[in-house]
Amino acid sequence: MGNVSKTKLDKVVIRIAGDSGDGMQLAGDQFTSEAAAFGNDLATQPNYPAEIRAPQGTIHGVSSFQIQIADYDILTAGDRPDVLVAMNPAALKANIDDLPSGGILIVNSDEFTKRNLTKVGYESNPLGSPAFEAFQVHEVAMGTLTIGAVESVDIGKKDAERCKNMFALGLLTWMYGRTVDSIEKFLGSKFGKKPAILAANVLALHAGWNYGETTEAFASEYEIMPAQLPQGRYRQITGNTAMAYGLVTAGKSADMPVFLGTYPITPASDILHELSKLKQFDVTTFQAEDEIAGIGAALGASYGGALGVTSTSGPGLALKSEAIGLAVMTELPLVIIDVQRGGPSTGLPTKTEQSDLLQALFGRNGESPVAVIAPQSPSDCFEIAREAARIAVTYRTPVIVLSDGAIANGSEPWLLPDVADLPPIEKNLATAPAAGADGETEAAGEYLPYARDPETLARDWAVPGEPGLEHRIGGLEKANGTGNISYTAENHDLMTRTRALRIALIDVPDLEVDDPSGEADVLVVGWGSSYGPIGEAVRRARANGHRVARAHVRHLNPLPDNIGEVLAKYNRVLVPEMNLGQLAMLLKARFPAQIQPITKVHGMAFSAEELQTAIEAEFAGRLTHTEHDKYRLALDGVITTTGEPAARNRRIGHTATGTTTANRTR
Repeated sequence: MGNVSKTKLDKVVIRIAGDSGDGMQLAGDQFTSEAAAFGNDLATQPNYPAEIRAPQGTIHGVSSFQIQIADYDILTAGDRPDVLVAMNPAALKANIDDLPSGGILIVNSDEFTKRNLTKVGYESNPLGSPAFEAFQVHEVAMGTLTIGAVESVDIGKKDAERCKNMFALGLLTWMYGRTVDSIEKFLGSKFGKKPAILAANVLALHAGWNYGETTEAFASEYEIMPAQLPQGRYRQITGNTAMAYGLVTAGKSADMPVFLGTYPITPASDILHELSKLKQFDVTTFQAEDEIAGIGAALGASYGGALGVTSTSGPGLALKSEAIGLAVMTELPLVIIDVQRGGPSTGLPTKTEQSDLLQALFGRNGESPVAVIAPQSPSDCFEIAREAARIAVTYRTPVIVLSDGAIANGSEPWLLPDVADLPPIEKNLATAPAAGADGETEAAGEYLPYARDPETLARDWAVPGEPGLEHRIGGLEKANGTGNISYTAENHDLMTRTRALRIALIDVPDLEVDDPSGEADVLVVGWGSSYGPIGEAVRRARANGHRVARAHVRHLNPLPDNIGEVLAKYNRVLVPEMNLGQLAMLLKARFPAQIQPITKVHGMAFSAEELQTAIEAEFAGRLTHTEHDKYRLALDGVITTTGEPAARNRRIGHTATGTTTANRTR
């Protein structure tokens, strides 16, 4: 046994990377589960290619999983890994630039063959070069050691070598003072019907753990204590799973069945997968033949008195636009979950972006207002799903939920709520007229399906089949009150303004501002998955002596009533977004604040380091068109920083991680 000391840490960021078929996501998920069970606070960020099986050994085929674990409250999966596990040269080349000096690098040396090195442009093995002297390099023959560990099991060499992800997981588990018991239980559930595969994976897991325990290669074992989180029962949860659970509890709170009509699309498909497991809670899932059929079925379910839900990503939201317009015209509740990804068109299916905001707000014909809300983290998806259902049912409107890939696939601890404390959702369905003594329905006058609640302007909602509540439905303009078809100019004007006012009347909490000193000049405003990076960046900027406030917008339509008042209090407002400045543009159009967009469209979430740099550049007076060159658009002859084309760039009005000089006014 090696003479290994224990080093206490408050946090660590680990990234494990390899071929997309090497089981990196599986290994990462299991390390996450172990950290959650131990009581650490954690945040994760998977990153994988769109291809089902990209060319083996190439950079395009690299899949990675990053996790930060800590003994305190954290907000992101970390900027740079303290530990990088690279299963082949491609994984090394794709990730090595993120490893800081002094970082731990563990490589599967078996894969560093001349052929694999050549595939990614290495002329020779780089591990012995001076450039790698800055790292703590550990070369481990994981393939060879794994095959040796499982030789007693009757499986082929190829299947044996596939277990090397469990070897790597076992080694990491040892490094951070964890046991493999819970991982063994998971393997038993996953491979229980394949005893040989199960035995091989368990042997590989133990081999990795024992390698760390017995080898002299590692000078220290690391210890990260449980985090001091609020008391309660926790579980690890991803955004998509939390969204599914939120929808189920919303159905129970409203005493309504939940119907999901959807078509599988990355990265939203897991919502369908999760809800399909929960049929015992009066949940029906329908995998339609296409996006349009999915939302059509969901809207039909809403017409029938269910909580209709459809899930998609950006391309699917575009296809659903006509049916969303129908939901606006019929004034039926409908929840549309858009897990945003890089676009346009098929774009970047497995990468994250926040570029659907304008589509959600305006992507339909006519004046077609809907409510739009966005979760801020994986666990917040539970609350945002319930909020979407509340708004949809109370105000008889479609609600678009703008999640994104970083939230949907990321995970964090979730404090399980007490179901008894979840507030009810009042559906207030129309009831049939009372029956008379002779059993006949009493005449109560013509039923008015577009009669409105005086406070919410929500119309009456009658389930089909109720005697006395027969009414017309469809996409043609409705007469106010009766719901009959109407082509009159006055009625169309009234109904258009009424539909807009109904959305404007949605009760939205005031925007809360985190400004401890009350003396900040700069406010950072975010939405969606920028919540964590902004929070961490602001923490760091404050630690460096900067007075900076932050606020996070969860309700994007309607906006909080006090947002204009909040923006007016600050000399400068920074708005980080994973798009080219969509929320910033909307805020500029409505409020006279000094808005500075900070944009990024890399398919990856902001890092706290990037936003800290932008915040501190703002205080130094350097956050201009030329800031952060590596994130700027660089289309030669079209968008540039010098010469005549710069005038065109100023007219365009935006860059990445910065803005044009024309947008910057003091």
